[in-house]
Amino acid sequence: MKRIYISGPMTHILDLNFPAFHAMAASLREAGHIVTNPAELNPAGGTWSECMRRDIAALMDCDTVATLPGWQDSRGASLEVHIAKALCMKVVDAHDLVSMEIAG
Repeated sequence: MKRIYISGPMTHILDLNFPAFHAMAASLREAGHIVTNPAELNPAGGTWSECMRRDIAALMDCDTVATLPGWQDSRGASLEVHIAKALCMKVVDAHDLVSMEIAG
């Protein structure tokens, strides 16, 4: 069982991209993983800095980062991926991870 952090774009996306985060969290949990979903950590929002502080703290409890489409264009997600790679955490495409779980 992996402890997975979902990373993806939120800023300037309809509904802060929460539907994509929630759908991915549900798929990963169904596969038996422990999932940290930033959309659940910050349901009321806050400043970018406030949200990132909560998110990065939660990221430290995970061993894998699963990225959503568009993460490369997100300042926050890029930071999360950078931190994860610097700390030798596994970084994978979230949809690939779900596909592997279904096929496996």
